[in-house]
Amino acid sequence: MSEIRDTLQEVFGLKEFRPHQREIIDQVVSGGDAFVLMPTGGGKSLCYQLPALQRSGLTIVVSPLISLMKDQVDALQANGVRAAMYNSNLDAGEARDVLEHLHAGELDLLYVAPERMMKPGFLHSLESMEIALIAIDEAHCVSQWGHDFRPEYVALGGLREHFPGTPFIALTATADPQTREDIVEVLRLQGARRFVTSFDRPNIRYTVLEKHQPHAQLLRFLAGREIESGIVYALSRKRVEEIAGHLQDRGLSAAAYHAGLGAATRRDVQERFVRDDVAIVVATVAFGMGIDKPNVRFVVHYDLPRHLEGYYQETGRAGRDGLPAEALLLFGAQDAAMARYQMEQGRNEDQKRIEMHKLNSMVGFAQSQSCRRRVLLGYLGERLEEDCGNCDVCLDPPETFDGTEAARKVLSCVYRVRQSFGMKHVVDVLRGADNERIRRFAHDNLTTYGIGMEHSHAEWMSITRQLIHLGYLEQDVAAFSVLKLTPRALAVLRGEKDVELARPRIREKTRKKPAVALELGPPDQELFEKLRTLRRELAEEAGVPPYIVFGDSALVEMSRAKPRDPEEFLAVNGVGKVKLERYGDAFLEVIAAEASF
Repeated sequence: MSEIRDTLQEVFGLKEFRPHQREIIDQVVSGGDAFVLMPTGGGKSLCYQLPALQRSGLTIVVSPLISLMKDQVDALQANGVRAAMYNSNLDAGEARDVLEHLHAGELDLLYVAPERMMKPGFLHSLESMEIALIAIDEAHCVSQWGHDFRPEYVALGGLREHFPGTPFIALTATADPQTREDIVEVLRLQGARRFVTSFDRPNIRYTVLEKHQPHAQLLRFLAGREIESGIVYALSRKRVEEIAGHLQDRGLSAAAYHAGLGAATRRDVQERFVRDDVAIVVATVAFGMGIDKPNVRFVVHYDLPRHLEGYYQETGRAGRDGLPAEALLLFGAQDAAMARYQMEQGRNEDQKRIEMHKLNSMVGFAQSQSCRRRVLLGYLGERLEEDCGNCDVCLDPPETFDGTEAARKVLSCVYRVRQSFGMKHVVDVLRGADNERIRRFAHDNLTTYGIGMEHSHAEWMSITRQLIHLGYLEQDVAAFSVLKLTPRALAVLRGEKDVELARPRIREKTRKKPAVALELGPPDQELFEKLRTLRRELAEEAGVPPYIVFGDSALVEMSRAKPRDPEEFLAVNGVGKVKLERYGDAFLEVIAAEASF
């Protein structure tokens, strides 16, 4: 078993295993099946890549995403591993070369799509080879309960008949209990050992802001992060285009990505993002699947996700390298009300019930006054024993106040405008605004006109949203989101019930944010930037993304440790023997020029 640790260090340049990796690898190397549930960034790929180098024969990796295959093959080849992919993106000559290497026994790992894997001719050719292991990545795709069901994945259950003595490993980052059982059933993994690791990603800071002038909120968040890689998610193609244009107009490096764009355009955006040629991608939720980019420093949800599973997976695309990362959610009552309205239009009652439960859980997370990580992990079935200390609630606990009088003013105003107007109009009346709409309806003659000058427009909007969340008001989305009183409001209006509210949280708490959030001192930061420049040049020469050369975490360690010779350079986490030979001299030269020994 010492060979396993030697492979970890010499090939992958890693000094230690992450939690559960060693147990999983031992299980597979010894010929056993495994089901692995591990969060994004937890190190799933090593759980089949390392066994592939320990077992005799070829390892087949079934993956649904060509972009993911390419990233992983590039990374393996950079470490000196004999890996290839066989998919529809290859031209005839490239496909022929891969098959020649395959049949000559010159590959350790071959990545294929499920459709290709199940072609009778391809299966027949594999049956004559020594197959070391079959790995099924993104295994939730086999389950109709999963969030990304793919019919072609179901056929993979038949692989057992073709390779009865071969160990199987199925891996996924997100799967609720029902989906897990489905995966085991479909892939015939009833005898497999199950490994379920912690869902916690402690390096990600979760922040929720009340949605108010979201363009301005986004720009404030991005200030100081202009050179960092990040993703901004929005729910509609139109919104994606609008946000991307807005950022570009402000001089930011941003691009739009959604299904309405041509395939060539989407490929170009993805390629520029992984090569650090564009810093920010504004996208619908499909973007990010299969991108193995470890240095995404932030993920912003401009609109409310429909469920916590999606939110968890999307935020998990930040900080895969284990370095500090940010997840910002802009939460608006209107988003939640619109989502509920759309769900209500569905005809399948069971589906509506499930979707509504998931949405309510998402809203509950956004409204939480307690540690966000506790709420998120609790939903995923994991208990956190103490507050995380790395979310907005832990870092800046919400301040509450007696909002009874403010609540009465809002509820009275809604009543006075005959429960026929939306939130903005009600706030305008409270604030005594002078505009054409108020004059047209003679609302400047109401007793509630101008009685709310003590709060700003944003504060009244927040108070009104909280009254919706607390069940004193509701929005009629089918009637232009007009506000209506609920039966609960009567006790407040009569003075029979007090209301406690939170001070509005619209701006992110100001923090000094060092470049790329790596907390390096000025000299180390300067060296880090020079190493980044060198990495980019070497990546361009090799035709691979910069992180294939070295990840940010390796550059940070180099900037701090300042290795002086090949032996010290090899001790850096992420530096294996092949990368030492390829890149060691160039990096050591830059480090020596900057370091004062």
